Amino acid sequence: MSIASKVQEIEILFDQLEKELKTFTETTHLFCNAGCGKCCTNPTMEASPLEFLPWAFHLFKIGEAEHLLEKLVNHSNPICYNYNPISDSDLYNGKCNTYKYRGLVCRLFGYGATRDKFAQLRLATCSIIKEQQTENYNKTNEAINNGLSVPIFTDYYMNLSQIDFRLGNLYVHINKALQLAIEEVLQYYAYRDFPEV
Repeated sequence: MSIASKVQEIEILFDQLEKELKTFTETTHLFCNAGCGKCCTNPTMEASPLEFLPWAFHLFKIGEAEHLLEKLVNHSNPICYNYNPISDSDLYNGKCNTYKYRGLVCRLFGYGATRDKFAQLRLATCSIIKEQQTENYNKTNEAINNGLSVPIFTDYYMNLSQIDFRLGNLYVHINKALQLAIEEVLQYYAYRDFPEV
């Protein structure tokens, strides 16, 4: 499958998730605080290169892939490269520089569920939502276990890995995932015609 076809499949999956998330958040009234980027500063955040393939493909098409790859290779800060805090003294407030192209983990966290050891679904969200929206959070967990539809991490990651098993099952630090996504695109187009813009 070509890189362009993989990107198209990933974007279809992301569009499906966005629709599901919209329904879920409208039903539960859970929300992230405006400008909050605490989850983006997790120094151990892992992701697969596949979820960042649309971002890497976009960079390649606009001629920025090699430049960004060099920056990523030399980047030593453990927080997500694409996260832009408002200041060095306030890392938890900021924004994603590439929000449209954010990965699956970025889209799911806060509003997706995982299964606990008893096979019960639990909302995977941050302490801020749990503490500041306690009533909504508790009601949402109860509603989920009473049948409320919620995006499930494992389901979406299984669907993602069906697009490219190798890239979809490789979990590395988020900045390494960004780097590998760019390298995948650059390698693919090293001896192929430039994609249509």
